[in-house]
This record gives sequence, C-alpha cells and structure tokens, in this order.
Amino acid sequence: MRAWLLHRHAKKTLLLLCLIPFALLLYKVINDNLGPNPAEALIRATGDWSIRFLCIVLLVTPLKVLTHSPALIRFRRMIGVSVFAYVTLHLLCYAGFDMGFDLEDITKDILKRPFIWVGFLGWVFLSMLALTSTNAAIKWMGVARWRRLHQLVYAVAVLAVVHFYWMKSAKHNFNEVIVYGSILGFLLFWRILAAFKAKFYSTHA
Repeated sequence: MRAWLLHRHAKKTLLLLCLIPFALLLYKVINDNLGPNPAEALIRATGDWSIRFLCIVLLVTPLKVLTHSPALIRFRRMIGVSVFAYVTLHLLCYAGFDMGFDLEDITKDILKRPFIWVGFLGWVFLSMLALTSTNAAIKWMGVARWRRLHQLVYAVAVLAVVHFYWMKSAKHNFNEVIVYGSILGFLLFWRILAAFKAKFYSTHA
C-alpha cells in the first residue's frame, strides 16, 4: 500500500477519481438525463458530492494514524480543494438556476433563509482554506497560524450538517442527514479526543 501511495502517478490517479462525479453530471447534462427538474437535480447532486468529499478529507488523518500510513497526508490538500470545487459548483448552480445570477436577489435570499446563509458561510470559510492551501501560504503565515486557520474545516463540517438538515427538513427526509451527520460527528469527536490526548501527554511529559 505504501508503495502505491508514494507512486509518482498516485496524485494524478486521485485527481481523476475526484473528477468522476463532475464528469458524470456533465454527461447527464449533455444527454438531458437529469429528470423532470434538471436545475434541482444539479443543485442536489453537487451538494451531496460536497458533503461526501468533506467526509473523505476529514477521514484522511484518522486513516493515517490507524493504518500507520503517513503518506496519506500527501492527498489531503487535493481532496480539500475538491471539497471547495464542488461546494463552489453547488453555489453556482443555486445562484444561476434558482436566482438567475441576480446579485440583489441572491443577497436577499441568503439573508432571508437560514439554511442558505449557513451554507454560504461554510463556502466563505472554505474559500479561506483554499486560498491558503499552498506551500507559499504556509511559509507566509507560519505553520502555527496556518494550522489554527485550517481548523476552520471542523466549523465547515458543522455548518454543512446544519445546512443539510434545514434543507431536508422541508421534506421531512432525515435519512441522509443522519448518515452524514453521524460520520462527521464521529470524525469531529475523534479529532477532539486526539487533541486532548496530545495536550495531556505534552503536559505530563
């Protein structure tokens, strides 16, 4: 496994995997295969893939620890950028298909509907993480400040679940919310526990 993770084509392979959902959606658009409400189907699909990739990126560190595979960290940045890309696509689908790219209407809608502004806030946080995901940004900010900023990903996870819950509550369909909420809740709990253990051992070293 380690040999594959360190292979020179591993990142290219991951990039292709990250692009598969986009390619499938594009194929459906071209072939007019999105059902009776294509706009809603695109908004829903891009939102679903956003939260799936968010689960995956938060899973990288636990997997690294549990499998003793530090090479997994090589892929975290690309998966994180994929989260941002799909969330941005989700936002663009909403802004274009639902609101016709009318900035005034979009602003009013964000302020009026709680699940919209929660989702928008999550995108703002992700934008900050994406803009500082380069080695140059780490060097400019310093490792400590960069790590503190990138802990916002956990706030994004909470906002994503709240956004998803409020969106699904209109149809009283909570099955997916429970699944994704449980996954993200477990990963957040793992991160808090890991941070507590690290602090405990450093204090008693």
